[in-house]
Amino acid sequence: MARGRAGVASARVSIVERLRAAGCVFAEDEARLLTAAADAPADLAALVARRVAGEPLEHLLGWAEFCGLRIAVDPGVFVPRRRTALLVREAVTLLAGRPSPPTVVDMCCGSGALAAAVAAAAGPVTVHATDADPAAVRCARRNLAPAGGHVHQGDLDAPLPESLRGRVDVMVANVPYVPTAALAHLPPEARDHEPRAALDGGADGLDVLRRVAAAAPTWLAPGGHLLVETSDRQAPRPPPPSPPPASPRAWSPTTPWPPPPWSAPAARPRPNRPPGRGVRRGGGPWTSRCRRPGRSRGRTAGCRWSAGGRPRRGTAGRA
Repeated sequence: MARGRAGVASARVSIVERLRAAGCVFAEDEARLLTAAADAPADLAALVARRVAGEPLEHLLGWAEFCGLRIAVDPGVFVPRRRTALLVREAVTLLAGRPSPPTVVDMCCGSGALAAAVAAAAGPVTVHATDADPAAVRCARRNLAPAGGHVHQGDLDAPLPESLRGRVDVMVANVPYVPTAALAHLPPEARDHEPRAALDGGADGLDVLRRVAAAAPTWLAPGGHLLVETSDRQAPRPPPPSPPPASPRAWSPTTPWPPPPWSAPAARPRPNRPPGRGVRRGGGPWTSRCRRPGRSRGRTAGCRWSAGGRPRRGTAGRA
């Protein structure tokens, strides 16, 4: 008995080491899930070999965890990402104030994970989903059966019933948005094992999103919403408003450092005085004709100022 347990533990350690060497970040968790999914040691060895080769874990298990639900995912079907749960939370918030039961459309639904999670969290809703891939449609029908969802096969909104025009409260669309040139840089498990049509968004990644945005208004009810997923580069946030320009000679915490340069006011020109009236001659000492206090304007005592700043008495003369 003890030897059997030791053998199982040793085998699991070996699986973890192989998965970690292949680049699996959560090797311990994946080893546990693969072991639970295998019916026999040979099956486990085959699953580990496929995972080491780069096949998505969700395709090996046949399901993916998304928003607390176990979503069926067949090989060749797009695997729902955890980041897409943001669309679910936003949709549930928007549906809270809509008349019951609201109508939800999941466009490019893939496995139907988005619609299934919204239906599970928002209560009774009328769900419609579309996808062009037959394998994805089969998965979505299984995943949306508990919510009574309707899955239609076709391109974007083309297969939706005409009766839905102007009646959709929330439309969610996790369409492909990877630029074509960036597909080569995706992880192998996505690049080699997920359908290219579920990843390739055209030259700038926005080809399908533009079509969705153009079609949505004819389906949305008054006050309805379209929710899409894209990247930060494709939908950049607007820059914050710039502070008002500061005074040329003032600086505040909102003004970038260093403060903007400013010029001192130009020196006031000296008056054009004749020699002997407070004008410096050739770099020598200051000279001036000064009047003694109390004397008349016409008769003054002449004073020659020395370089030391003390006046020397001179001969009185006319000013």
